[in-house]
Amino acid sequence: MAGIDRDTPIPSEIKLHQKSRVLELIYESGENFRLDFEFLRVYTPSAEARGHGPGQETLQTGKRNVDITSLEAVGSYALRPVFSDGHDSGLYSWDMLYNLGKHQAELWQEYLKQIEAHGLSRDVDTTSRPAAGGGCGHHH
Repeated sequence: MAGIDRDTPIPSEIKLHQKSRVLELIYESGENFRLDFEFLRVYTPSAEARGHGPGQETLQTGKRNVDITSLEAVGSYALRPVFSDGHDSGLYSWDMLYNLGKHQAELWQEYLKQIEAHGLSRDVDTTSRPAAGGGCGHHH
């Protein structure tokens, strides 16, 4: 999914919709994909999340309200979004973006099944955060 295939179309237009949290890719063929920021974040191609081989993936959770704070072109082959949770190491090749768009419905359902099976959530877990004001949350 992350390779560079010369037959993969390159978007003719890329729109970042901050309010609706959507990256829109428009192709000369008339195809148009609207990829939610959360969807892009949980399917990041970075080694940090995907691991360096099969079975090393880390399920990404708590990304429901993630934003893309900036979007950078990487050469003529990929985009690098910077997410509001600090994640910025995923390079999304044109191949990967096109495949994410083509298979968005089934990939999203697969993700939802995985987080449900593990008893996890799309929301950020705030139960183990330190008390406001810093420190470890203990009262002395």
